Amino acid sequence: METTPAFEGLRCVDCEETFDAETATHRCPDCGGILDPTYDYDALDVSRETFESRRFDSMWRYEELLPFPRDAAVSMDEGATALVECPTLADEMGVGAVYLKDEGRNPTGTFKDRGQTVAVTAASQHGASDVALASAGNAGQSAAAYAGRAGLDSHVFLPSRSGFTNKALVNVHGGDMNVVEGRIGDAGAAFDDAMAEHDDWYSVKTFETPYRHEGKKTMYYETVEQLDWETPDHVVYPTGGGVGLVGMHKAAKELRDLGLTENLPAMYAAQAEGCAPIVRAFQEGRDVHEPWDTPDTICGGIEIPDPGASPLVLDALRESDGGAVATSDEEILDAATQVAAHEGLEMGATCAAAASGASALADDGAFGEDDTVVILNTGTANKDADVLRSHLMSKGI
Repeated sequence: METTPAFEGLRCVDCEETFDAETATHRCPDCGGILDPTYDYDALDVSRETFESRRFDSMWRYEELLPFPRDAAVSMDEGATALVECPTLADEMGVGAVYLKDEGRNPTGTFKDRGQTVAVTAASQHGASDVALASAGNAGQSAAAYAGRAGLDSHVFLPSRSGFTNKALVNVHGGDMNVVEGRIGDAGAAFDDAMAEHDDWYSVKTFETPYRHEGKKTMYYETVEQLDWETPDHVVYPTGGGVGLVGMHKAAKELRDLGLTENLPAMYAAQAEGCAPIVRAFQEGRDVHEPWDTPDTICGGIEIPDPGASPLVLDALRESDGGAVATSDEEILDAATQVAAHEGLEMGATCAAAASGASALADDGAFGEDDTVVILNTGTANKDADVLRSHLMSKGI
């Protein structure tokens, strides 16, 4: 494998055993736990100036803190997304500043590209011919795109409720699309059955590959650099599986430990009231969630009733002195349309859980009047514009 100098290998978050990335490709061979990339940070010679001297053109500008070098990456210049100040939202929340990290500007319109560029690079490095995953929608579209760029075949399992755009573009990117009746759990079961029959397929599913959360941590690197290396007080993230939240919390610790920043931001998981296993577990003081029995939310991207890495998510919330918040579908859709009307920014319906959650947290007094709040818009509104328009029509607008 062609890897970066400081990349050491993979460590199991459960049993803490370490493995060579050449041979360990997915879950821990010993206990089945999640594997996390590790680095020799003492060997790194990076400073703020290291990154400032480079063009702000791709997440791979932080290659020293990623497993693979930029010239080996399966990339479409993902990342380097805008951090947009939102003064109207700041006034409404009564805080010093609100910024929206606009991940809808990625190649396939979502932050999923950050994870898939690294995961598909790993697949290519391991000599895979086919990649596969189950997805609520956006990750499947992204996987098909990156697999196509790498010359790999892709097999995507989507629940029937996935949006038309995701389904169409899996096919457009040359992917083998499998629509499964039901919800994400049903798609996951079909994916598991298919993987059992195809031992040559390489999984790029969340937390099965060690590399998707690793790619998403770059959202935080960029955010801090865009804030002139000032740590935001709070980061609010729309949470389903929690991959991006886990990645960003890791990134915050890395920058602090490398001496590039001083503090950690408080991380908040924002969910929909109709499917909020992380919020319930956090509020009840649990270390792991209990599956949500009857998920019921229009926010399909975060309708994950049984998130497999909830201990990592909950640890990130507690280590950062953050929290978790759930709001109704009505409030989430209201937030999406209000951000578009007041700030001009287009948030996906699912993504707007972060804006709605941030407002609820502000109302509850979680933020100070001089605080800086960063809201993650994880995807473009174009993919579900019909949902947002229908919401307005229901209000007679």
